[in-house]
Amino acid sequence: MISEIITLLVGIATFIVGMNMMSGGLKKIAGKSVKAFFKRTQNNRWAGFGIGAGVTALIQSSAATSVIAVGFVNAGVMSVFQGTAVMMGSFVGTTITGILVSLSSFPISIWFTLLAVIGVILMFFKKEKIKNVGEILAGLGLLFFGLNVAKDEFAGSEAITGFTQNLFSVINFPLLLLLLGTLVTALIQSSSATIGLVIIMVGGGALTFASGLYLAIGATIGTCITTLLATIGGTNNAKRAGLNALIVKVVAGLIGTVIVWVFEGYISDFFAQTFGSTELGLAMFVMIYSVIFYFIFAMPLLTPLEKLSYKLIKDKEDVKKQKLLLYIDKRFLDTPEIALTSVKKEIMNMCMMTKTNFVAAYDLLVNENKSDVDIPSNEEAIDYINAKITEYLIELSNKVDSDESKIIGSYFHVINDIERIGDHAYNFYQSSLEMEENELHFSNNAKEDIIKFHDLVMKMFILALQIFDNNEKSHLSRLHELEVESDDLSHVLRSNHFKRLANNECDTTTSDQYTTLVSELERVADHLTNIGYSIINPTGDEEITNYN
Repeated sequence: MISEIITLLVGIATFIVGMNMMSGGLKKIAGKSVKAFFKRTQNNRWAGFGIGAGVTALIQSSAATSVIAVGFVNAGVMSVFQGTAVMMGSFVGTTITGILVSLSSFPISIWFTLLAVIGVILMFFKKEKIKNVGEILAGLGLLFFGLNVAKDEFAGSEAITGFTQNLFSVINFPLLLLLLGTLVTALIQSSSATIGLVIIMVGGGALTFASGLYLAIGATIGTCITTLLATIGGTNNAKRAGLNALIVKVVAGLIGTVIVWVFEGYISDFFAQTFGSTELGLAMFVMIYSVIFYFIFAMPLLTPLEKLSYKLIKDKEDVKKQKLLLYIDKRFLDTPEIALTSVKKEIMNMCMMTKTNFVAAYDLLVNENKSDVDIPSNEEAIDYINAKITEYLIELSNKVDSDESKIIGSYFHVINDIERIGDHAYNFYQSSLEMEENELHFSNNAKEDIIKFHDLVMKMFILALQIFDNNEKSHLSRLHELEVESDDLSHVLRSNHFKRLANNECDTTTSDQYTTLVSELERVADHLTNIGYSIINPTGDEEITNYN
């Protein structure tokens, strides 16, 4: 009895290790392109669903896909609508694992265990891609080996089979089985592993097919725990996306349970007998259940679901956010001259916050120096101030004369330029995270060139804010000279970069980050020029050459 239990536990452990190893190898191969792939979804629900399903089928983890989606929503790269669509796709994509597990019911599955041998051999190669492929094959082989061992114990051990049958004869109420499947999945944080275990228990005769249906539905609900954990400490939008996933999972689980409960005999007989084996039948039930509830029912309801999440999780302008606004006050709206002065001061407040983020993000990306500046929070604050200044200017525009209206027009352009500089700074921050994750570094020669460009841009930063704040037209000629210099320097830096690449003096893996950084510094210089020139031209264009 003890020997049989140990063998069963080892089989289950081997199955889980194999699944994690296979998933880990797939993530290493696909991981670098997954995030870029996600950004293509836009607001097309079907594209988001397809990407979620495809990525999950590829990396074999709906939890990982959902966490990435929540991360993008949290960062503002995806909307709640997009993130929810991607997660719906991930819930269908993860059913591929069940199909894979069910193959253990066919005689050919024994040959799949040989993949572990091939995989281990490949893992001794030095080339990273070959090692990753070896990890995938080794994991797949271990997965099938563990399944076969566990299944044999469930089928061949009267003691184990008797114990599980007695246990589930007590826990045979559908809602209890649903709850058990949910709790087990929440504990091990993998619906694929739970459903895999249920499939082999059904195949080994330790569990009835009907009980397996309820446990599998419960497992689809439990996987939401990982997604919800990822939203802790995140933005309201991230929490909304997680809530949407939970609502859909719970509603689908309850409706699915009621339907199976009412038609239990018909559904069990159909799936158990139609697909050649009970294991494949259960896997196909999970896939069809997921397609029906997440693709056919949930996807058309994304818009009302998004609206519901906004009602349940409301944005509150708390005291901390309100304190970000230092100068504008609605009481000044009836006195446009005072209101315009307060707006200009608030714009300078926004400028200084953006400058802080720009310096910190650049230093993190190029010099790998971490500071106490909370770049994501600052970016959120900049966006908040931008939105509030915009609202204030719209209200003020109805109370001013034509001359003051021109000033308001120029302020609209200025805050847009500042907000775009903030976006570039946040791009630096995201690039730094990517480079840190992939252990990439700029060469010393590349750093020297970038530092020259950064120093030039910082001169423009100081000068542009001085011109705007003090209305110093006399300094516009100098700002123009620096802008021309920045254009010339960007061409020189690109040329130097390609020469270094040709002479193997620079790592090609950082080429994209380098060229993007140069382009973004050039764009920051353009925005700073617009800010300076806003004092003589509302659009910030360099059309007027008489600076005095």
